[in-house]
Amino acid sequence: MNTYRKTVQVRKRDLDALEHVNNIRYLEWVQDISKEHWDQLSNPEWDKRYLWVVRSHSITYHQPALLGQILRLTTFVPESRGPISRRKVDMVLEDTGKKIAECLTEWVLLEAASGRPTRIPEEVRIVFE
Repeated sequence: MNTYRKTVQVRKRDLDALEHVNNIRYLEWVQDISKEHWDQLSNPEWDKRYLWVVRSHSITYHQPALLGQILRLTTFVPESRGPISRRKVDMVLEDTGKKIAECLTEWVLLEAASGRPTRIPEEVRIVFE
């Protein structure tokens, strides 16, 4: 399975009133790593022809992330069918590997010209494997 990894360090601006990473920030990280992974796999022709939009996010929090911690984010696409791909993002503490959060997102592939959902072409689907 084609995976993509990056690290992020928790900064003051990421925190909520409880001094934990804000829920919205986790979703921003999910969207950022998803886009970076797609940019790595894609090509200019696909970028002109297709757009990905979120259908749903399901996020599970295991423990809070705190100021200064370094998180390792890993993403991959375990399933693609029709116009929908399901993308998993795992977030763990870099130094211990303890799970912080995980997110399963359903993305829908759209034709850029029409804005309508389109079946994921085989050539696109196989780059996720």
